[in-house]
Order: sequence, then C-alpha cells, then structure tokens
Amino acid sequence: MITLEEELKPLLRDVADFPKPGILFKDITPLLASPSARERVVNTIADHFKNYRIDAVAGVEARGFIFGSLIAQKMSLPFIPIRKAGKLPYKKIREEYALEYGTASIEMHEDAVSSGTRVLLHDDLLATGGTATAAGTMIQRLGATVAGYSFIINLSFLPGDTLLKSRFNVRPHYLITF
Repeated sequence: MITLEEELKPLLRDVADFPKPGILFKDITPLLASPSARERVVNTIADHFKNYRIDAVAGVEARGFIFGSLIAQKMSLPFIPIRKAGKLPYKKIREEYALEYGTASIEMHEDAVSSGTRVLLHDDLLATGGTATAAGTMIQRLGATVAGYSFIINLSFLPGDTLLKSRFNVRPHYLITF
C-alpha cells in the first residue's frame, strides 16, 4: 500500500524564484485539486490530534485557512483565522516575525480564544518557524495554549521543527518531509 507521503509528494508543485529569486516555493494547488488526497490529509491530521483535548483550530493565512478550516470541521471545533496585518475588522493583536525572505506581521482577533483554550495551529508548510512562532505567541498572549502544531510539509533543512519544539514544548506534526 502506498504511504500518504508517497501519495502526496507528486501532488506538490515546485515553483522556482517565488515569491522572490532563490526561493523554491512548494505549491499545494495540485493537492487541492484531488478530493481523495484532500480528504486523506484532513482525516490523518484529525485522527492524529483526536486525543489532544483540542478546543479550537487556528489556521494561518492564506493556505493554512484551507486545511485548517477543513480540520476544524472534521473535528467539530471552532476555526480561528490568523491573518496578514490589516485584514481583520475587529479588535486585534499583532505579532511581527522574520521569514526566510523578509519580515511580516500577522494578526488575530483579541476575542478569538480565552484563557485555557487549547489550540491546534495549522499551516501548510514549516520552514524557519517564524510564522508558526508568531501565531503561537499571539495565542499564548491571550492566555490560551498551543496544544499542537500541524503542517502538511516540513522543510527539514530549515530550523522550524527545532524552534517550535524548544519554544512551545510541542512536537510539530507533518505529513511530508523534504
């Protein structure tokens, strides 16, 4: 039987020099075009975290929204959008972070979680860990806990996995490693 990683890797597309020269972007668009692969991804992640006592799922804009909301639906949990700066309409908190190709800011509504909420944080790809760390920091600032990190892809040659383990004492879960 084919493993999930073997099934998914051919459904990823490498895009050279995006969003800037020297970056090899992992595009999940072909994966999104496969209903059976999408379903397998969602079921695998939801199954992995079923005993983690998760209260909500947060997804980071933009590609983290896609699977994050599907995972939340599968687990019958609220979904929390974490957006690029300036996109949320209500009272929000902000966190700046470094990317492998620059800096950015993300925001979330200040009423998205309450003290004691256990959040599964999902994004499509783990690279340096900057975005995931910023999102986790905001969750903690609101008194909640990062109960788990979920990714489709881990770029193991970058320090994201190590950073999240040391910063949040949470072992990230991912389906594909490069």
